[in-house]
Amino acid sequence: MKIGFTIIVALVGSIAAVDAITPSFRFDRDTFAFANMTVFEYENGIAHLRRGAEAKQRRYTRRCFVLSRTAIQFHKFARFDPHAPPLDDRALVQRIRMVTTRPAWREPLPEKERVVFPGYADLREMSKARGLLLQETVGHGWPTYWRLGNYRMLLVQSRSYQEQTHANLEAALARGELFAVYLTTLPQKFTLNHAVLVFAKQESDSSGRDNYLVYDSNHPEKPRHLWWSEPDHAFGFEKDWDFVGGYARAYQIYGKPLQ
Repeated sequence: MKIGFTIIVALVGSIAAVDAITPSFRFDRDTFAFANMTVFEYENGIAHLRRGAEAKQRRYTRRCFVLSRTAIQFHKFARFDPHAPPLDDRALVQRIRMVTTRPAWREPLPEKERVVFPGYADLREMSKARGLLLQETVGHGWPTYWRLGNYRMLLVQSRSYQEQTHANLEAALARGELFAVYLTTLPQKFTLNHAVLVFAKQESDSSGRDNYLVYDSNHPEKPRHLWWSEPDHAFGFEKDWDFVGGYARAYQIYGKPLQ
């Protein structure tokens, strides 16, 4: 009798564990289809003020932190039901807020407890169809300038801190977790001040670099690349139109309260 009871308990525990598993993050499914647009205009990675009519256009800007955080929250706390009819705007706003008001560092919800979004297969599909509503609901950009964790940009610049960040990144990915990072070259240079979401590691190369795939909300079309150079004990970020490429300091965000 005791053996049978033990087996039943073990089976129930196994079912509960499976129910709580979060599917692996997929770029083409778990990111936003629209872009966070930059405040400045860039030429070869160098920022310039926008001028003329372009400067007056309505732009969705200053949301790189917001979109990185919200991608984590949807991955942990939401699920989609493409076979049910979509919600109207009011109901959809309510469900989005049920996801985005839950702290991003909390444990993933079991499948049955997640906020359901009917009518769409995933976040990318919903953000294509209801992009403006999502932009208006997921959060403002200006509060990110006042985050308590931002003090690290000026006061914590040691190599040892970057080494610890790299170790934390490796540990998080090994656990199957996402890792949001604040990348900056400030205050030495004004070439990068940005947040991205690391979701996978690639094979290390012969130069001693650990290579990672990231969701960069400025570039919703494909993943971008972050790396860690062991010889230099430093992070680097891929070159593109909005960054000259090269080394940058990295600070984890949304991993715990006040971070």
